[in-house]
Amino acid sequence: MKFSENGIKWLKKLEDSVVVRERHIIYDDATGKPVPVGVPLPVGATIGYGHLIKPGEDFKSGITEHQAVELLRSDIATAERAVQDNITAQMSQNQYDALVSLAYNIGVGGFKNSTVVKYINNPNFHSNIYPCLESAWKAWKRSQGKVSQGLINRRQKEWDLYARGIY
Repeated sequence: MKFSENGIKWLKKLEDSVVVRERHIIYDDATGKPVPVGVPLPVGATIGYGHLIKPGEDFKSGITEHQAVELLRSDIATAERAVQDNITAQMSQNQYDALVSLAYNIGVGGFKNSTVVKYINNPNFHSNIYPCLESAWKAWKRSQGKVSQGLINRRQKEWDLYARGIY
């Protein structure tokens, strides 16, 4: 399976971006605010649709929409592999897209060891902490140790995509 075009459009809305004069610019992922040119990049400096800037990457001049989408496709490739490598159950396209979004957001390590994966792969699985797949999914709501309303909203949208096919 491959992340769908509907999934790309949906994920672009979830990730959001900061655009000035038709160019995506660097922003602080925690606040959504642009990072002024010449200021040291904060932890979580991001560009395009959720691309965390790595050491050595230079985006001072911003990027085009096409470049932002290509970065997103490149970034989600790791999440796609995580879903393909760790989910053994049959999935619909919307379920696959939702799982890729979750893996992209929580990271491959968190995803592959998650109760979500256990529930999906084993219909007889039971957790004393998370009584169902939905509760295990929605438990991923913390950022830097604190409950985040943004992550609560994202998990709900992912769940709506996974369970109901709502893009």
